[in-house]
Amino acid sequence: MSRTCLAVILAAGDSTRMKSSISKVLHPVAGRPMIAHVTAAVLAAGIDDVALVVGRDAENVAKAASLKGLSVTPFLQTERLGTGHAVLTAKEAIARGYDEILVAYGDVPLITPETLKSARAAMAEGNDVVVIGFHTEKPTGYGRLLVENGALIAIREEKDASDEERKVTWCNSGLMAINGAKALELLSNIGNANAKGEYYLTDLVEIVRAKGGKAVAIDAPETELSGCNNRAELAAIEKLWQERRRLEIMISGVSMIAPETVFLSHDTVIGQDALIEPNVVFGPGVTVESGAVIHAFSHLEGAHVAKGATVGPYARLRPGAHLGEGSKVGNFCEVKKADIGAGAKVNHLSYIGDAFVGVGTNIGAGTITCNYDGVNKHETRIGANAFIGSNSALVAPVTIGDGALIASGSVITEDVPADALAFGRARQEIKPERAKTIRARNLAIKAMKKSKS
Repeated sequence: MSRTCLAVILAAGDSTRMKSSISKVLHPVAGRPMIAHVTAAVLAAGIDDVALVVGRDAENVAKAASLKGLSVTPFLQTERLGTGHAVLTAKEAIARGYDEILVAYGDVPLITPETLKSARAAMAEGNDVVVIGFHTEKPTGYGRLLVENGALIAIREEKDASDEERKVTWCNSGLMAINGAKALELLSNIGNANAKGEYYLTDLVEIVRAKGGKAVAIDAPETELSGCNNRAELAAIEKLWQERRRLEIMISGVSMIAPETVFLSHDTVIGQDALIEPNVVFGPGVTVESGAVIHAFSHLEGAHVAKGATVGPYARLRPGAHLGEGSKVGNFCEVKKADIGAGAKVNHLSYIGDAFVGVGTNIGAGTITCNYDGVNKHETRIGANAFIGSNSALVAPVTIGDGALIASGSVITEDVPADALAFGRARQEIKPERAKTIRARNLAIKAMKKSKS
């Protein structure tokens, strides 16, 4: 939009009901602080400037709210005198002169850019106040939006509403847009003649109408406007976010056998024709390309899974894991900061960390890259088409050449040339009848101990 807009985001609450050592808006939804979800929606709605009203954890809240392409200016609110007072904390920013002021909340992380754009579009039609509302079957506790002939005439708090007004099911979300040219004048007219002695932003509707201005309400889904005050509501918001994102991903061409058991992060990317089996968790920073399969009970974070690759079941990909096309990381395997080449296989019960595994290489069951010496991490490099026998320990730093073969049960501490065979284990010896002798001796010791007792 060509119109200028300032978003005033209120994020100064004490989070008393959250019972937490950090600000409420720093608690994550889908691996991202609540406040960052709000600023991401603001940015996507074409708003570049944010006045962030902060209180507790001010520095951390401002940091979490900052996104590339967004100018965020924090304003410290030292008193809690209502929403109208909170918005005026950003008076300096409002005074810069914008076509519209959009008021949002740091604890309403499900708000979408589309809803914010709708509010801005309504402002562009010449309204002075645009309130975002929602319809609900359970309006108890919410302020009611009172409308006549398409105009919003008042927001009535439930305690002040008549019996007839309480029947209204269109409720106030708290989010609104205000005519930027009139914002400071309107806000300064909000009084505190109420039981709490606070300045309520909702009074703007009647103030603007008394001055001959226009106020309207627009509708948005109730779930999108859910606020968060405690851990139970945080869990409910997480559930709603997950449901919305799963649906988007499935509509884009991804198959989920039991979507309600799959948990996504805010930045999870999954390509067309990928298959996600039940009970899979995606942490931040995961990309799964088309045709890949993530089997059940796998956990991925900071990983890239290329086309046609297979993960799990019961696999863990940690940050820096990169699986090439058609590669496989199988059951009870862990990969960290490692490139697994195209077509390579890490099938069972293995740990591959700080490593490079070449194209077509096979890693046998129980193989470990011993990457940590107690102080520093070291790299293991395995060439293309190598074969690492089961139960091998590769002590980094070490390089294994193309086509090399490592015998099962080996401990490899030195580089292995291409196409070489390496043994790193003691030679097997057989002592005939020795087991029988040892068993008889042990039984005699046991009998002696029993007789003494």
